[in-house]
Amino acid sequence: MATTTAERRMIKLAMSAPYLERDEEQALAQAWKNNQDQEARNRIAMAHMRLVVSMAGKFRNFGLPLSDLVQEGYIGLLEAAARFEPERQVRFSTYASWWIRASVQDYVLRNWSIVRGGTSSAQKALFFNLRRLRARLARGDTRLTAEAMHQEIAAAIGVSTADVRTMDARLSSSDISLQAPISPNEGEGASRIDLLASEAPLPDEQAEGSIDGERRHHWLYSALGELNEREMKIIRARRLAENGATLEELGVLLGISKERVRQIENRALEKLKAVLVSKTTDFAYA
Repeated sequence: MATTTAERRMIKLAMSAPYLERDEEQALAQAWKNNQDQEARNRIAMAHMRLVVSMAGKFRNFGLPLSDLVQEGYIGLLEAAARFEPERQVRFSTYASWWIRASVQDYVLRNWSIVRGGTSSAQKALFFNLRRLRARLARGDTRLTAEAMHQEIAAAIGVSTADVRTMDARLSSSDISLQAPISPNEGEGASRIDLLASEAPLPDEQAEGSIDGERRHHWLYSALGELNEREMKIIRARRLAENGATLEELGVLLGISKERVRQIENRALEKLKAVLVSKTTDFAYA
């Protein structure tokens, strides 16, 4: 990917920032930690912008703008500055490297593809190291098959061969919009979404379902006509309502015990079953 004018200017500015001596770095870190001196924090951050640019540049092969990678790396740098403990006597660049890398990696994982991947530490290691390991194995033995290569990478990173195979396929291709035309010269022609199989029923299945639904609806209401008034109330409240009533609620409403409600419900269901079975049998032999 070519470097833009803005990116070149940003790199030049980062590289021109003055280095900090160890004592000066410690003093600035103490000023930020103890007194929340924003100027001290900004000086530490600017002195390490070349580190951000350097680490961001290692992720350019994922097709994302360098300026975005640097911006995310800078967020990691500020996080490192906020958490840095100067009393540990560790150089800030050593501590900040982890935060910068983590911030850039997270950005790549979130934006490289519309499909979210690499959620576990092993999957992240696979995502960022697969190409390098594959290239190294290919250089070492040109006769190595793809499957054997996947097995070696899986053993090295600690994931399954299936995970390596899936990730390799993802890294070997880019996302394609379903709205994109099948042919770049087709203009307003068919798009890729037109090639997807529809999960909707076929026209004859829709017609058959509509007819069968109307028939079953007629059978059910015909069968309900065989019930007496109390049986109808219980069946409607227990089986046909969106929120079915309990046996106890119906017992209070009808002035009977909930066990009696259960008996009436079972008797009504047996009536419905007998009527529906007779109607379906009649239809089968019609």
